Amino acid sequence: MIKKDFPEEGDLVVGTVVKVQNFGAFVTLDEYPNKEGFIHIAEIATGWVKRIRNHVKEKQKIVCRVLNVDSAKNHIDLSLKRVNEHQRRDKIQEWKNAQKAEKLLEMLATQIGKSVDVCHNEFANDLILKYGSLYAAFEEAAYNIDTLKKDGFDTDWLNDFEDIAKSNIQIPFVNIKGYVDVTCWESEGIEHIKKALIEAEKTEYDDVEIQIKYIGAPQYIISVKAPDYKIAEDELKKAVDKIQDYIKDKKGSCEFHRKIED
Repeated sequence: MIKKDFPEEGDLVVGTVVKVQNFGAFVTLDEYPNKEGFIHIAEIATGWVKRIRNHVKEKQKIVCRVLNVDSAKNHIDLSLKRVNEHQRRDKIQEWKNAQKAEKLLEMLATQIGKSVDVCHNEFANDLILKYGSLYAAFEEAAYNIDTLKKDGFDTDWLNDFEDIAKSNIQIPFVNIKGYVDVTCWESEGIEHIKKALIEAEKTEYDDVEIQIKYIGAPQYIISVKAPDYKIAEDELKKAVDKIQDYIKDKKGSCEFHRKIED
């Protein structure tokens, strides 16, 4: 995201502990240059804090919640205890992604012969506004550059942007699975089942992979690899529907379930 001069109340921020005293800790805010916040000892941890250094140490990287911002006095109150582990992990990952995106932008700037500031002014800030973060824009380019083109970013820097994205961003994929019991009692039942499974493995998406493997009569496992859970679930359902439709015409049956059944 495009950062403002100060964080807002309720924001999660990444910081580095620079000084620990008996009454609290001072933290520089990594995402806000030249900004420092303070964690009062009462906001270090739940319960009574006997020794503050058991919870925070100098040079430690932490995630805090912003309690109050006084921009006139350049003062920011922070809380460590109001951040749970899930929020901490997500915020650290977001921060790491932002750092990586800036390094990729530096690579792009060098490649196209412009400064990073010029790149931000000409297109990077627009990418952030459109996709929520610069990293998300690089991720989208690595996944499908046509999305950026359709969104109006079909300009002279786009090919280099795509090359850098595909070379440095690994698109996350999800894997789901389900099980089907397939039976067909006709004389050519086995061939009918094979044809049904082959048809079910077909998908319209280039980045979706469907595999069906035999476990033991009459069970088969269907594994789907896709860019996100919604697509994966939709493709799993389509695969099962194909089997059921095909095998029903051959007077067979197909029953779907999430776990192996005895």
